[in-house]
Amino acid sequence: MAPEQHSGTELGRFLRARRTQTSPEQAGLATGPGVRRTPGLRREELATLSGVSIDYYARLERGKETRPSPEVVDALARALRLGDDEHQHLRELAARAARYAPEPPPTPSRTVRPHIKQLLETMRPHPAYVVSRSMDLLAWNPGGLALYAGIGDWPVKQRNLARYLFLHPAAREVFTDWDNQIRGCVARLRALAGTDPDAPDLTTLVGELLLKSPDFAGLWERYDVTGRKYATKTFHHPTVGDLTLGFQAMQLEGTPGQRLGVYIAEPGTPDYDAMLLLDLTAPHNPREEAAPRRQ
Repeated sequence: MAPEQHSGTELGRFLRARRTQTSPEQAGLATGPGVRRTPGLRREELATLSGVSIDYYARLERGKETRPSPEVVDALARALRLGDDEHQHLRELAARAARYAPEPPPTPSRTVRPHIKQLLETMRPHPAYVVSRSMDLLAWNPGGLALYAGIGDWPVKQRNLARYLFLHPAAREVFTDWDNQIRGCVARLRALAGTDPDAPDLTTLVGELLLKSPDFAGLWERYDVTGRKYATKTFHHPTVGDLTLGFQAMQLEGTPGQRLGVYIAEPGTPDYDAMLLLDLTAPHNPREEAAPRRQ
């Protein structure tokens, strides 16, 4: 199964997901006695809150109306109490549905420049890696790979952080807050799917995870596009024990779609010592790198 292909449907699915997950109380509505049959807001309630007709909103959610004005988009965002990231995502979906979004960008390169690989080595003992927009591991230093215990046993082209979280048997043990980790992971993929739904790198990964992981399928249906921002991450590592590391990620200049992630710890702390041990004991094969995937 692959992500939805029609932009209008994508807009409607996002609105429906947010509507059914927004309670009347959150939207500022008083509820009467009795049990509500509809989870979240009813269509007519959201339409009223947004200042549009019920028929117009129903057509919008069903994908039959694909040109909402910026004012309607903003009114819907306010009624649904969307955060900044969700509001921006709704604007991007509306732009695609109305066919006035810019041309989709070309598929990002999977080739990591040599000086970036050198940078990864200079960061040792701090675990560091480069990932694609769909979370494929493209390059790493020894600790950057070893931190995700067991992922190095997979073939190079199979190493993907989302695939690891949902399908590797070690992931639930490695991450002490696995539930939060998978929510953030799906939110990032959902945001990408909404704005570039036909991307081959994404559709292949999502199709695999929908088929193989009920946890992923359930979160995918929720259509969350924001996740928890992590200043630190805690690992329960089978080789070096527990360690809590600061985390920083940044887009690489000149290579759209590639992101550098690095973990840090304060020198002289037990976490730093564990990180150093991880780097010293991790296999080091500088010639091993992710090969370009055939499209």
